[in-house]
Amino acid sequence: MHCSRCHGLMLKDHFLDMEGAFGEMWAQSWRCMNCGAVHDAVIEQHRLGRQEKVLVTGSEPEDIYLGAEAFIRPAA
Repeated sequence: MHCSRCHGLMLKDHFLDMEGAFGEMWAQSWRCMNCGAVHDAVIEQHRLGRQEKVLVTGSEPEDIYLGAEAFIRPAA
């Protein structure tokens, strides 16, 4: 299995669930060995619930102001 964040190696790891209904319980999930991201069913369910639809329009702004670094300076 590969990490969705960095495509690193995912290995099974054991975690202590402090908020479990029956007190402290050990849970098994996937952890990325590269970036440390944790993937389990509860985290994935929360991520899917937070996704929001974004409206993308086809129109682009006419003028883009970048600041002082965008000015063309005449050569000496």
